[in-house]
Amino acid sequence: MSRTTLIAWGLFLAGVALVAVYYFTVVGAKPEVVTEAPGQSGGPQIEITVAGEANGKVVIELFDTLAPQHAERLLTLAREGAYDGVVFHRVIDGFMAQTGDVEHGRKGDDLRLAGTGASELPNLPAEFSNEPFVAGVVGMARSQSPDSANSQFFIMFDDANHLNGQYTVVGRVIEGMDVVNAIKRGEGRNGAVIGAPDVMQSVRVIE
Repeated sequence: MSRTTLIAWGLFLAGVALVAVYYFTVVGAKPEVVTEAPGQSGGPQIEITVAGEANGKVVIELFDTLAPQHAERLLTLAREGAYDGVVFHRVIDGFMAQTGDVEHGRKGDDLRLAGTGASELPNLPAEFSNEPFVAGVVGMARSQSPDSANSQFFIMFDDANHLNGQYTVVGRVIEGMDVVNAIKRGEGRNGAVIGAPDVMQSVRVIE
């Protein structure tokens, strides 16, 4: 067998190996599922009391090992009472409900600005993972920059594979998904809530 043939075969086999590695590490990889049973990962929990068209309590388990900085941010703002009285300003049926604008998102604020504000704390670097965006998952809202999440978060009504690996998954609902599903919907493609949005009356850390 000639040297040229050997080189060709070597390049071919190297290409096959690269394809195999890509398939098994990317395409065929299983998502980083934190736990198969909600509430069993041992992460910290926050309880949201919702009022409006939806009324009741929602308990969220935070993934402090998957997204430690984002989980800590939600815990910090909850302990400070920063989320109390903040509305669900953007709610898209079949997609998600967004809240957490502690700067512009309270009743009495100019809610046309809701969604543009943040806390006084610095923005967070992305903590993207392979955890999938499915119903009940809590993600961190951000602007165009991946490292711009701050205080706002959203709760999924349904699966949204196009968000996977693009937004930080910070937790999931383990109680009160019926309350989440009843949150007042917004209008139009942006999901802006018209009139009186539903509100997080209180957000507390379950100690």
